[in-house]
Amino acid sequence: MEKKLSDLYQDVILTNNKEPYHFQKAKELPHSVEAYNPLCGDHFHLYFEMEGNTIKQAYFHGYGCAISKASTSILLQQIEGKTLEEIKPIITEFIQIVHGEKEDASNADFLAFAAAKNFPSREQCATLSWDSLKEFVEQEK
Repeated sequence: MEKKLSDLYQDVILTNNKEPYHFQKAKELPHSVEAYNPLCGDHFHLYFEMEGNTIKQAYFHGYGCAISKASTSILLQQIEGKTLEEIKPIITEFIQIVHGEKEDASNADFLAFAAAKNFPSREQCATLSWDSLKEFVEQEK
């Protein structure tokens, strides 16, 4: 029997929460971003190894709910090997999906977070690291 679509999305969140991509401290990297939500306590540090305007490798460390941790894991998978200019539309697309402004996605994993639009506090969890990276990208112009 086929899994329901919602079950598949739940699997995306659970897998990326339990086995997050590049979840480790990387203090020696010169570029970093802090993602912090004082309302719920989610707090991550994102670290980047950059070559010119390209993020070669990305790592994160910290703590947060399953949604914020899984979302950050997916974010890092999306940005490695891309320039800051290439990252901008990826960030925009994800945020639009979470806020219910867009229904289709270039990456199916993004859709796992679409239900957050029904829970405003969860929207903040899903977009926490994405919003912080967006600020970093805009400052690096």
